[in-house]
Amino acid sequence: MADHASSPRPLASDVSADDAAKTEQHPLPDGLTLDPDAELAPNTPVHVIPSAPPAATAADSTPEGLPADRYLNRELSWLDFNSRVLSLAEDSSIPLLERAKFLAIFASNLDEFYMVRVAGLKRRDETGLSVRSADGLSPREQLSLIATRTQELANKHARVFMDQVRPALDEKGILLVSWGELDDDQHKQLSTFFHGQIFPVLTPLAVDPAHPFPYISGLSLNLAVTVRDASGGQHFARVKVPNNVSRYVKVDHEDPDTVAFLPVEELIAAHLDVLFHGMEIVENHAFRITRNADFEVEEDRDEDLLQALERELARRRFGSPVRLEVSDDMTERMLDLLLRELDVDPADVVHVPGLLDLSSLWQVYAVDRPALKDKPFVPATHSAFGERETPKSVFSTLREGDIFVHHPYASFSTSVQRFIEQAAADPQVLAIKQTLYRTSGDSPIINALIDAAEAGKQVVALVEIKARFDEQANIKWARKLEQAGVHVVYGLVGLKTHCKTCLVVRREGATIRRYCHIGTGNYNPKTARLYEDVGILTAAPEVGADLTDLFNSLTGYSRVEQYRNLLVAPTGIRSGIIARIDKEIEFQRAGLPARIRMKANALVDEQVIDALYRASQAGIPVEIVVRGICALKPGVPGLSETIHVRSILGRFLEHSRIMHFAGSDEFWIGSADMMHRNLDRRVEVLLRVTDPKITAEINSIFDSALDPTTRCWVLQEDSNWVAAPADGEQVRDHQEEMIRRHLTQGS
Repeated sequence: MADHASSPRPLASDVSADDAAKTEQHPLPDGLTLDPDAELAPNTPVHVIPSAPPAATAADSTPEGLPADRYLNRELSWLDFNSRVLSLAEDSSIPLLERAKFLAIFASNLDEFYMVRVAGLKRRDETGLSVRSADGLSPREQLSLIATRTQELANKHARVFMDQVRPALDEKGILLVSWGELDDDQHKQLSTFFHGQIFPVLTPLAVDPAHPFPYISGLSLNLAVTVRDASGGQHFARVKVPNNVSRYVKVDHEDPDTVAFLPVEELIAAHLDVLFHGMEIVENHAFRITRNADFEVEEDRDEDLLQALERELARRRFGSPVRLEVSDDMTERMLDLLLRELDVDPADVVHVPGLLDLSSLWQVYAVDRPALKDKPFVPATHSAFGERETPKSVFSTLREGDIFVHHPYASFSTSVQRFIEQAAADPQVLAIKQTLYRTSGDSPIINALIDAAEAGKQVVALVEIKARFDEQANIKWARKLEQAGVHVVYGLVGLKTHCKTCLVVRREGATIRRYCHIGTGNYNPKTARLYEDVGILTAAPEVGADLTDLFNSLTGYSRVEQYRNLLVAPTGIRSGIIARIDKEIEFQRAGLPARIRMKANALVDEQVIDALYRASQAGIPVEIVVRGICALKPGVPGLSETIHVRSILGRFLEHSRIMHFAGSDEFWIGSADMMHRNLDRRVEVLLRVTDPKITAEINSIFDSALDPTTRCWVLQEDSNWVAAPADGEQVRDHQEEMIRRHLTQGS
């Protein structure tokens, strides 16, 4: 699968003597400078990185010709997206363990939705902020609708697991058993395991006048227990299921080909008498709370941002509860006690049939049963970087022309990662500048930047330490890079730096040349095998000049106002896209061909949606492929009759952002979704693609995704998503087609 403006604050603000020495190791030849900026054509759009984000995004009033009720609710649209994920778990044509995986993804998606989106709505409601959503709902009204829809989805989630996936796993010899289903020998085996591995780390916590109700950490699994003493008095206690033991305990089975698992909470519940010696166990039930993890870092120019962020991360642990999940057999008496002690509104309770927290099914997915998973897929090395007797360097390849990479079909490690690693090792490379939003645990990208710095190159890494839920990891990377001599900066105060860019400066004889990568995905080799993304590697001088200007804005006090082939948020992307939509309208009215195609993760921004409505009213075909949220209503007579919206989900997460404006024959790729946070509170980059070979490749992606026989979900006028094609019709899988195409033709 959830942002802020002004001057940058580097982690190491002053240039040291060591830094100066490194500069002297690679002086520019006499009389030479970096590639001169290309001439700007007349009327070139001006894109500004401001010192503060815009105050508002949506228009204050309804534009003429557009109805007031023209938007879908973004939160309910997100729940519709997660419902589509759940539909994949229902699909019997998908390998069984992949279906279990989608159950796990649904659960973890919903956790994050509550931690961020619902938490934000509750904060607005509790503080009395009466800001309504674009579709006119107050925070309280949205929370009510979310609660109803979430309970429906929780019930369906449990049913799909219990009635479909679990029985199918049983048939394949992967058993999820209960304590009561086990025989005496298995009880003995598990009791031995309990006393040796689990009992020592359990801490039963009583609740009475001498023992206040304990703090319950977010997303932890717990047992609420009622015990009775010899005098008949009843007492409440809480037992936390330890998170440092596996959720499912392996059970010995007479059939060596069968794998059996027992949920660890059932093993603990079966041995509560050991924890509460001399007491009668009256009842026990599982519960789990979700806490508010949505916080803002106060960016004070006089305080180190890293220290401020670490302080806020510590506070996150103690966020207020936003959801209480309980087993559906929990008694009213016990539920009332939890509601009172945890200070949870009854409306925030989700009753779960069966097991809580099915994100734990990742452990089941890990079972070694290749026949029950997707066929192994090995990304192809791009043909331009293919193995040869005398392999060419990435730099010589890029001097021959731009390279388009489509991950995960084209290997990230043999293209983008190789580009950065060769730059780090090449003695002719003078400087590497890179943005890092999220990266992997053992990151070869980080290691390459460290190697480059230790080799005396000028290395700048813009590490976005405010990337939600990756803050701790990015703080670690920032410190590790600093220690190696990398210039680490945070970017612009008040903005998250979300763009995916890398600039390499190389000396080639009497010339200084710049090599660039601009993409839609993070520099993360692990997610690059799971996320569908695109990127371009280029030595085009004008793109190199643009990235030089951009990095000077991100790392220094430069405020560049003109770009040649880029649109840059927070001001340039929305206005640039709307200007291009309006241009298509002009073409249409002049009787010239016009068409708009977009692929994104989300389409929420009201101004962009309104521009698309105007395009539809002018008769322009508008085709949108959106993975997640869509607030646009397609197919509405007089408003959006020519707009078609579809969603593609599958083994890879569709993550690329690409656009095509056919009248002006412009193609764009980049990091920005059509959302307020991307367009107003982030530094984002879109790159105009002009190479005919690459635009043909982008065209083929659109053609495949939009093929009438492609398996997808289509958004209807009434806001419902309908699976397409209909049963019995010819169906093709877009992602499988991309795999086949790249393997047979080469990437």
